[in-house]
Amino acid sequence: MTEMVYGAVPRQAKDPILPRWWRTIDKWSVSCILLLFAIGILLGLAASPPLAQRNGLDPFYYVERQLLFGFLAFVVMFATTMMSPLMVRRLGVLAFFVVFVALIGLPFFGTDFGKGAVRWYSLGFASFQPSEFLKPVFVVVIAWLMAASQEIQGPPGKSMSLVLTLIIVGFLAMQPDFGQSALVLFGWGVMYFLAGAPYVLIVGVAALVVLAGFAFYENSEHFARRIDGFLNPEVDPTTQLGYATNAIREGGFFGVGVGEGQVKWSLPDAHTDFIIAVAAEEYGLILVMLIIALYATVVVRSFLRLINERDPFIRLAGTGLAAMFGVQALINMGVAVRLLPAKGMTLPFVSYGGSSLIATGIAAGMLIAFTRTRPQGKIEDFLRQRGHT
Repeated sequence: MTEMVYGAVPRQAKDPILPRWWRTIDKWSVSCILLLFAIGILLGLAASPPLAQRNGLDPFYYVERQLLFGFLAFVVMFATTMMSPLMVRRLGVLAFFVVFVALIGLPFFGTDFGKGAVRWYSLGFASFQPSEFLKPVFVVVIAWLMAASQEIQGPPGKSMSLVLTLIIVGFLAMQPDFGQSALVLFGWGVMYFLAGAPYVLIVGVAALVVLAGFAFYENSEHFARRIDGFLNPEVDPTTQLGYATNAIREGGFFGVGVGEGQVKWSLPDAHTDFIIAVAAEEYGLILVMLIIALYATVVVRSFLRLINERDPFIRLAGTGLAAMFGVQALINMGVAVRLLPAKGMTLPFVSYGGSSLIATGIAAGMLIAFTRTRPQGKIEDFLRQRGHT
């Protein structure tokens, strides 16, 4: 009847996907991530040839592999950014169960590659580290549980998230991988605090972590060795920490010059866990400060875009992903300057590593998808309406 009186309402053409995607993403964060990867390739050109030479490979073997891993990571990242939050949640939950099964199977089918910790599956042509892929999907599942607990007659999602987190931390500690365990626990703590956790429970979990640390120190030689090395005021110059500390000191403000650094010839992990030492030695404090600024920009801009988000799941998941992204970078650089014990954790998008790079691409894609601008009322109006009802 309305169409007979007023005429048919003209159907508006829907915006094409790519222009709409480009308008809604945080271009600053995407640019910072791409620049971090470019810096990683630049540092890889300096750090990886000595390792390739020791292994009898082509000088730029590891750089070429990093470019391949980077291509795959960015394909996955940009594909993820185009998904709706609902699709990200569904795929994240499904992927979580797959990765969790892989994590459980590590003691039986995994390998340590001579590093003393069973964290990888050897695939022949490459390796697969479940803990790297676990982090982003873990955040999605925990955010889903916590958001569900805020609904009327919802499940006890917060309690379920705590139990699930402790189970995962237990499996990670068995590898042992205390760095990833601490990162997972930190991510859960940030989301739990944002969801309105009682301080008593947070203090209780913190006390439990301290007690667990003492227990592992007394019973794990791997853990005790790293803690003793961190607490020792004298740094053994022949250890990785010793080489990294000396390289950072030698680099000074402007660095010793491109290709002139020496730490890459001594550090076996110069292209992975200690790549920031290569950056500090050859390019100095200037490049290190630029890297820190890039990570800070991604984290701060993500938080700012999530402030007005009224969907609890998006707000929790986005905050967890951004916090873990920034803290992982902080831990990696903190180890290199002896602010933290050795953790065996990569620098996101900068360090060499297929599992790390692709998993970080997935996490970054989820974060950008959650921080895309969407038509919604301001959170103040939403909370005011809930107060009236």
